[in-house]
Amino acid sequence: MSNSASRPSKNERREAAREKARALRDQQKKRERRNRVFLIGGVSLGALAVLALIAAIILPSAFRPPAMGPANMATNGLKVGEGLTVETADARQADAAPADPAPTAEGVVDIRIWVDYLCPICGQFEAANAEQIKGWVQDGSATVEIHPISILDRLSMGSKYSTRSANALACVANYAPNNAFDYSAALFEQQPAENTTGLENQQLIDIASGVGASDPAIATCINDGEFNAWVADATNAALKGPIANSDVANVQGTPTVIVNGKKYNGPVDSAEDFAAFVLAQTAASSTGSTPTPTPTPTPSVTP
Repeated sequence: MSNSASRPSKNERREAAREKARALRDQQKKRERRNRVFLIGGVSLGALAVLALIAAIILPSAFRPPAMGPANMATNGLKVGEGLTVETADARQADAAPADPAPTAEGVVDIRIWVDYLCPICGQFEAANAEQIKGWVQDGSATVEIHPISILDRLSMGSKYSTRSANALACVANYAPNNAFDYSAALFEQQPAENTTGLENQQLIDIASGVGASDPAIATCINDGEFNAWVADATNAALKGPIANSDVANVQGTPTVIVNGKKYNGPVDSAEDFAAFVLAQTAASSTGSTPTPTPTPTPSVTP
């Protein structure tokens, strides 16, 4: 008995094949649509991730407050007067142009000094003249304005001692200003040699404590380099110039010492020569024969 009647006919087989092909095509189209959705979604997520990354980098800097300099150093220098009292001033942005120095009282000698605490010649000037300058300032005969700058970082074996020590002075000026004059002197008393790493931060903190500047904020300030940006800006300002109320276009090396607007070019290790120069400038100022112009700056030469 034949069962051919139960088998699909040729037309039925052809139609079944067509139906199967349509089903496969429909499945393929669904897969393609699904893949496009995933691809578009993936691209969108990737774009969002990139935008989020850009925002994370740019937005904080856009809304970050500007770096600030220390209080009591509006001229980028620490001015000390009678009784070793610091002239106070509000903190300013680190990159602000230095304020012009206030005039001293009649008959009071105006001494301004730019120093790098790693500079051995600065150390020689300090050793020869620190005591007599302190005496003049103490009794009100003179004011002294100390400008810490950083030009010798390259000579501290990567430790950036010039920047760190200048920042340390700024920290003391900010948090314990009336200890800052003694702190500057102590940094020279314990001055490291060039081509060493210099003093460690903890040593800078210990020296501050030794002169009475023991506020915990000073230790944090030194360790965090709170005023490093200000040190860089103050250094650039000094090297670029002009140096207000003086015959100096720009600082070209340390120490740069200016007395009543005139630069001292005598021997750094002679207290007698420096005292004679101060006396001469005092006499000249009293007769009105010493002008104190602000010259046009010239390109600086980094020592």
